[in-house]
Amino acid sequence: MIMASPNFSMDELTHSDTAARHGIDNTPNENEKDNLYKLAMELENVRKLLNNKPIYVSSGYRCLALNKLLGSKKTSSHIKGLAADFTCRQYGTPNEIVFALINSDIPYDQVILEFNRWVHLSFCEDEKTPRRQALVINKEGAMIYSN
Repeated sequence: MIMASPNFSMDELTHSDTAARHGIDNTPNENEKDNLYKLAMELENVRKLLNNKPIYVSSGYRCLALNKLLGSKKTSSHIKGLAADFTCRQYGTPNEIVFALINSDIPYDQVILEFNRWVHLSFCEDEKTPRRQALVINKEGAMIYSN
């Protein structure tokens, strides 16, 4: 198992049951792997913020075919290896995690509370400035996060 950081493996950040079921090769290229290492190191900072509680990544890297199959936007940071969907049940609810991230100095690009079930967190490519945008997505659509 190739570790991307002390607590996150490359397998964990690229695994997809959906890709496996549909015969999709979800292997990242070298640039995407570099981004995944960056993502893993940022997730280490998130883990520290969340009192070193285990983070469960449900979705990390997605190749274009997988991303399309899932109905996600073609501008998704998942395609670049710069986003993860996760929970941290031992810390708290997804809403509590989003609140902690907003009040931290973690340089995220977007944090999204998705359907009150998981947190989407994305980061910028190195030369870009993070927007630190916080959103909520639910059955009504997307809106600015407010607690």
